[in-house]
Amino acid sequence: METANLVNIGLGNNVSINRVIAIVSPESAPTKKIINEAREKGVLIDATNGRKTRAAIITDSGHIVLSMLRPETVQERL
Repeated sequence: METANLVNIGLGNNVSINRVIAIVSPESAPTKKIINEAREKGVLIDATNGRKTRAAIITDSGHIVLSMLRPETVQERL
């Protein structure tokens, strides 16, 4: 059985390293559009626990995971 390689994205939440395609800032208009579309499709995972969203993690399954950590911090943890 293969072991899942996980990265902590803040507040005890983890994402599989092998599934991450991109880590982007949620401030740009195209990223906001992607987040809204993911919310409508039901594939948005909000891992911020009510804190400010600082990174959007795009996975190969089409899910978008929101993190309270800056994209640079998540990248360093990868």
